[in-house]
Amino acid sequence: MKLGKGYSLAAIAKLLDSPFKGNENLEVSGINEIHRVELGDIVFVDHPKYYDKALNSAASVVLINKEVEVPEGKGIIICDDPFRNFNFILNYFNPFELSDEQQSKNSEIGEACKIHPSVVIGKNVKIGKNCIIFPNVSILNDVTIGDNVIIQSGTVIGSFGFYYKNRGDHFDRLNSCGSVMIENFVEIGANCTIDRGVTAVTTIGAGTKIDNLVQVGHDTIIGKKCLIAAQAGIAGCVNIEDEVTIWGQVGIASGITIGEKTVLYAQSGVGKSLKGNKSYLGSPVDESRAKFKEMAMMRQLPELFSKFKSA
Repeated sequence: MKLGKGYSLAAIAKLLDSPFKGNENLEVSGINEIHRVELGDIVFVDHPKYYDKALNSAASVVLINKEVEVPEGKGIIICDDPFRNFNFILNYFNPFELSDEQQSKNSEIGEACKIHPSVVIGKNVKIGKNCIIFPNVSILNDVTIGDNVIIQSGTVIGSFGFYYKNRGDHFDRLNSCGSVMIENFVEIGANCTIDRGVTAVTTIGAGTKIDNLVQVGHDTIIGKKCLIAAQAGIAGCVNIEDEVTIWGQVGIASGITIGEKTVLYAQSGVGKSLKGNKSYLGSPVDESRAKFKEMAMMRQLPELFSKFKSA
């Protein structure tokens, strides 16, 4: 999430009423969680396991709950609860507003669109030309839709991301202040859910086709000309490269990359990054040729067991 203008490290620390280390004039221009962080961003870290990753990331400022040596060119802000302070900054610069109109007055809709009267269109929504949007679609705040896009009934675009911190007796939600980008010639089936980015942009690449009942998590980037069949579930911060095919009921874990032209067979469970130009199967997933050989060997087990007993 970009701030619109630059702020100094000292100004952000003052806003949080927290001590800082580093150049007080270091410029802060955005806020991002670790998977999407860029130069100029603030990121938070509150677990020793991820200290090095955050401190060595592209982020310019790190909210951290420990005094550490400041990497060259960066700043740190020392907080008792970096998650809470990160949430405070998100809400301060981009407070959530629920639209109270069927179609927000500041939305923009291109020519020759066919949009059913029951469609909800939130604030800061831009819809391109020649789009078809079926009944009972909800397009929430900060969504951008390209030209020649089709969205079928019941789909929700721009819902909150599923990102929580366990507080022991309850869960705290990380505020979702990012957005969604649907590029040209995308088609989205019925009853799909596409979460807005927590801090960045959930993106569906040009020409991608999505079947019914598909979930796309926050800050995920789906490439161009992908095919995603029904009941697939894609977690947050996943990178799916161009021309990937995902068949029904595939589950993909967060923070991984699926290489271009990958094929994922139905009901596969993907918990690690996969190289492109290959087919995969199973849960946990493996290359399909290896899985098919394994299945063939399994079918031979009863016969082998019978021979073993009679020997």
